[in-house]
Amino acid sequence: MAARSALAAARARADLVRDLRRDLHRIPELAFAETRTTDYVETFLAERGIGFERAACGTGGVAVVGRGGPAVLLRADLDALPVDEQTGLSFASGHPGRMHACGHDAHAAMLLAAADALAAGAVAPPGRTVLVFQPAEEGHGGCARLLADGLLERHPAVAAAALHVWPGLPTGSVGLGPGPLMAGMDRLTLVFHGKGGHGALPHTTVDPVVMAAEAVLALQTLVSRRTDPLDAAVVTVGAIRGGSAANVIPESVELLATIRAFDPAVREALLAGIDRVGSGVAAAHGGRFSWSVDESYPVTRTDPGAAARLAAALGDLLGPGAVRAGVPTLGAEDMGLVLERVPGCYVQLGCAADPAAAVPLHNPRFDIDEACLPVGVAVLLTAACVLGGAGNR
Repeated sequence: MAARSALAAARARADLVRDLRRDLHRIPELAFAETRTTDYVETFLAERGIGFERAACGTGGVAVVGRGGPAVLLRADLDALPVDEQTGLSFASGHPGRMHACGHDAHAAMLLAAADALAAGAVAPPGRTVLVFQPAEEGHGGCARLLADGLLERHPAVAAAALHVWPGLPTGSVGLGPGPLMAGMDRLTLVFHGKGGHGALPHTTVDPVVMAAEAVLALQTLVSRRTDPLDAAVVTVGAIRGGSAANVIPESVELLATIRAFDPAVREALLAGIDRVGSGVAAAHGGRFSWSVDESYPVTRTDPGAAARLAAALGDLLGPGAVRAGVPTLGAEDMGLVLERVPGCYVQLGCAADPAAAVPLHNPRFDIDEACLPVGVAVLLTAACVLGGAGNR
C-alpha cells in the first residue's frame, strides 16, 4: 500500500515541518489579510515545482500534485486570532495583538511538508492531491468564499480530509470516528429598540438596556428548559453593545450571540426560541426586537466509510491505541461545508505531551508539542493514499 511510506516520509521531514511551523508562527495574520502567509506558501510550493492558484479573495489558494486518477482534497487553514501572545517562545508572534492561538500555523506547515513529500515522489497516491490553503476559518466564512468561487467545480474530489491539533489528546494519537464531530453554528445579532432619554427620568423612556439584560438571562432557558438534556446545545451571548454615558438611556442595545447544536431540529428550535424570547421581552416593555443570522456553519461530519478506511490505515502506521474515538465538541469548523459535498474525514491530532496540563486552544499561552507535526504529516499523506483508493490495491 502506498500509505505505508507515509510515516517514513513524514519522519524524514521532521526538521522541515518544525521550521515551517515556526516561520509561520512568527507572522500571524487575521482573516482575509493572510498576505505574507500566502506569499510564503506560494514561494515554498514554487521552489518544488508546484503551481499555486491564488484564491479570488486575495489570500489562500489551491495547489494540485499528481495527474489522473481520483482526486483527494486536503485542507489547511491559514488565519490567526486577535490575541496577544504570552508563550515566551523564541519564535513568538512578531505582531502585537495577533497570534496563532489555534494551531493554524501547524496545519499549514504540515500540509506544506506533505506537499514536499508528494512532489519528491516519497509517497505515491493513486491520483491527484488537491492542497487547499484556506483563509479566514475563524468565523469569517473563508471556506464558503472558496466554494462560491468554484473550488469543487475546478477541482472535483472523491474524498476530502482536514486535521486540527487537539490539546486534549496525547502526542502520537489521533481522534477519528464516523458521524458528527464539530457542531453546527450560527452567529447572530439581536437588537432591542426602545426610546432613549435622561437616566434620571426613566419613566419617559423605553429602556433597551433592561430589555437586553432580561433577554440574556431568558435566552439561557432555551437550553436549560426547552431542549432535551440528552441533546447537546449552547446559547452564548458574547457581547453587549449600547449606550454612551451613565445618565443616558440609549435608543437601542445590540447583543452578539452564537448558538451551537448537532441536530438540525435542535438548531431550528433554538432559532425559533430566540425570536420568541426577544419579541416577548421587547413587547413586555413596549419596545421592539429585531435580529439577523450573520453567519452559519453546518455540522462537521466524518463519512463512516472514509473513517473506517483511514482509521485502519493509521492504526497500522501509528501502532496499537494510537487511533482513538473522536471527541465531539460544540466548537464549529467550516470544513463542514466541504464535507457536506464530498465524503471524507475530520481528524483531531493529539498535540500535548500531557493533556491534563495542556493549555486550551484560543488561549494566549497555547502551544503544541512539536513532536506531533510529523504525525500530522503522516495523517495527511495517508489520507491522500487511502481515501483516493490506494487502500484497495
